[in-house]
Amino acid sequence: MQIANMKVVVTGAASGMGKNFALGFARAGAGVAACDIDPEALAALAAEAKDLPGTVRTYTCDVAREEAVEGFFDQAWADFDGLDGLVNNAGIFRDALLVKKDRKTGAIRTMSLKHWQQVLDVDLTGPFLCTRALASRVVEHDGGPAVIINISSISRHGNMGQGNYSAAKAGLVADTVLWAKELARYGIRVAAIAPGFIDTPILQGMRPDALEKMLKGVPLRRLGKADEIFAGIRFVCECDYFTGRCLDIDGGLRL
Repeated sequence: MQIANMKVVVTGAASGMGKNFALGFARAGAGVAACDIDPEALAALAAEAKDLPGTVRTYTCDVAREEAVEGFFDQAWADFDGLDGLVNNAGIFRDALLVKKDRKTGAIRTMSLKHWQQVLDVDLTGPFLCTRALASRVVEHDGGPAVIINISSISRHGNMGQGNYSAAKAGLVADTVLWAKELARYGIRVAAIAPGFIDTPILQGMRPDALEKMLKGVPLRRLGKADEIFAGIRFVCECDYFTGRCLDIDGGLRL
């Protein structure tokens, strides 16, 4: 597939890496259906993209809600006269240790079921709903080529304080493999990308000493850039023989 000719959905497109992905596709000439829960940030994205070669249309959608996802894909499919790409990028954090004992008071604190479920709903159920929505429409209209890219994380291997997030991102890679097997017969490829520590507003808010300590575990000794993750997305889109695998872009963190 040539990225310039694609009509692609990007979830969580209003900020962070998702915004970079949406703009990257548009710079390459693609049509982008950008969805997010933040209408004001979506408006800012649309304004930034208005002079780019591609087309960016924005949609407010909560990817954890089945009815919202189905309505969004109905509208985007009609607006673009079909879709052939999806980047499942939307995600949230609700970090906490499973169990922690307060050193001073002895009080026991735990990860709440609410925070466990919120992360699973957005980070795992969301990609399931969006992948199902795109794949069913592609199959209904006689198949691909089409490509689905799930944004996982290096945390899928297990990161302290992220039991919910790690579970969701590990599950997403497992689903990537089985969806690739199930959908190949319809001309739909499915792949995953697992970023390491990327220079986004979340990490920019860290204390410098905490950030420096974190980067000691990265062989390249720096944060990744969103553009470097988009380079991986572009590779997956344009390499028609790539499917069912997770591409780690992490500065060597897992070495």
